[in-house]
Amino acid sequence: MTTQTLIYLFVGLSFALYIGIAIASRASSTKEFYVAGGGVNPVVNGMATAADWMSAASFISMAGIIAFSGYDGSVYLMGWTGGYVMLALLLAPYLKKFGQYTVPDFIGTRYYSKAARVVAVICLIFISFTYIAGQMRGVGIVFSRFLDVPINLGVIIGMGIVFVYAVLGGMKGITYTQVAQYCVLIFAYMVPAFFISFLVTGNPVPQLGLGSTVNDGSGLYVLQKLDLVLQDMGFGAYTDGSKSMIDVFCITAALMVGTAGLPHVIVRFFTVPKASDARKSAGWALVFIALLYTTAPAVGAFARLNFIDSVNNVEYAQAPEWFKNWESNDLIAWRDKNGDGRMQLGKGDPFEGAPDFAADTGANGERIVSNAAADDNSNEVYVDRDIMVLANPEIANLPGWVIALVAAGGLAAALSTAAGLLLVISSSISHDLLKQTFRPEITEKGELLAARLAATAAIFVAGYLGIYPPGWVAQVVAFAFGLAAASLFPAIFMGIFSKRMNREGAIAGMVTGLSFTFLYIGWFKLWSPESNVEANWLFGISPEGIGVIGMVLNFTVAIAVAKYTKAPPKEIGWLVDKIRVPRG
Repeated sequence: MTTQTLIYLFVGLSFALYIGIAIASRASSTKEFYVAGGGVNPVVNGMATAADWMSAASFISMAGIIAFSGYDGSVYLMGWTGGYVMLALLLAPYLKKFGQYTVPDFIGTRYYSKAARVVAVICLIFISFTYIAGQMRGVGIVFSRFLDVPINLGVIIGMGIVFVYAVLGGMKGITYTQVAQYCVLIFAYMVPAFFISFLVTGNPVPQLGLGSTVNDGSGLYVLQKLDLVLQDMGFGAYTDGSKSMIDVFCITAALMVGTAGLPHVIVRFFTVPKASDARKSAGWALVFIALLYTTAPAVGAFARLNFIDSVNNVEYAQAPEWFKNWESNDLIAWRDKNGDGRMQLGKGDPFEGAPDFAADTGANGERIVSNAAADDNSNEVYVDRDIMVLANPEIANLPGWVIALVAAGGLAAALSTAAGLLLVISSSISHDLLKQTFRPEITEKGELLAARLAATAAIFVAGYLGIYPPGWVAQVVAFAFGLAAASLFPAIFMGIFSKRMNREGAIAGMVTGLSFTFLYIGWFKLWSPESNVEANWLFGISPEGIGVIGMVLNFTVAIAVAKYTKAPPKEIGWLVDKIRVPRG
């Protein structure tokens, strides 16, 4: 059986499984649609939460960023995992004890204000659509390479799959689909990692393989060899960081606090029966997440070594098959600067941004790219970082069934998070805007219909953002974390731990934090990307880390406004006590 046939088989079977689960667990009430009926087992919820949280950024893009950034890529590992601990300890059990459906539900009730609820919905939509752009882009990349369709068509196919199980099943269908998706994605991530670790070091456990010697007789450890190879090519050492300490701190903190403010993760803790179950499911989720996150540094290091060995100084005519496969999908490109017919890797960019492919081919058979960069560097090869995990099995010449498994796993990771995000968007529109704000007389049947219509509309917007994403998958996701850190997290945190925080303070803080962070990111990433250099950053903080400053502004403005405005009603103080008292 050919590799392509295996890919179709694995992906087709996984899709059939997801759709079958969605049909079998179709939501019949708003409670089932929003929180899966509120009776999910903590272990099951932990697995579903892990799938919801480990998105295309974790599966597809994170190891690719680590492969090319080295030490600097550690901010994603520290920030995302540390943030999950913060979420489990500071927010999850209290929000569960509050006993409602959504994050805007908590903010609207805690701050006794429809305006606060609407502002929370706006923040949530900004965050979710920014996040979902990365997921749909990941879906498109996987479809493009493995199912041999254009990236844009891959995004559209992904939209159709998510539509079936998110719109039909709601949170009930998504929960049990995500359990299946977690099993697929973690198996797909670990199996090639075991193979490649064994091939590179002789140790099949990737976490241990990263600290082992390379199987080439040199006696060098993996990281030692990477340092030497990269320095010989003109790069900095793999184990050295190029980012400033303040930027590393801010990116890590923004990812950490942003994790604790992500609405699609928070809502998962509304699906268990009790507050104690919320803590248990958070603990189980951390176990399930750790399997992938402790493996990612090894996968990134092995991928960079294998990529260099199979491409650098190789004649293009003798390029490995995987290189031509990804080149045909516009995700790898070569420009023969010195005319020797060989592919040289080095520091710098061979093209201005992503390659702009023409229909013609060059003298060596390579695809012509029109947007060539200046010849002031030695690099001749462009590679999209998002392909490294997906291409890893091909680069290492692993069996076809492993390649097929990775394709199914990449789709599972992207689709699971996309579904969770679509649900929080649809529930915030149907429940918080429609039911709780503008049409309180709407029936449960009408609310359920509105939720499904909102999810459908959100899918189309998500598809558009997937076709025209503002950056690599993990970078786009990082911006969503920054927006969450600057807007929702302070309002939720102060709502739980401060009786004095009132609606005026919360609204002013959310608007300030969201506006500042969005404008800062938008300026450097959308409107003036040429100015996105450290010399122009505020305090030397990159757009990925600016959410921390937005969070500080949120807290500062909220506390100042609350101090000079009317205190909350007494019943709000009782509500805070009710949320925080362990029993009763």
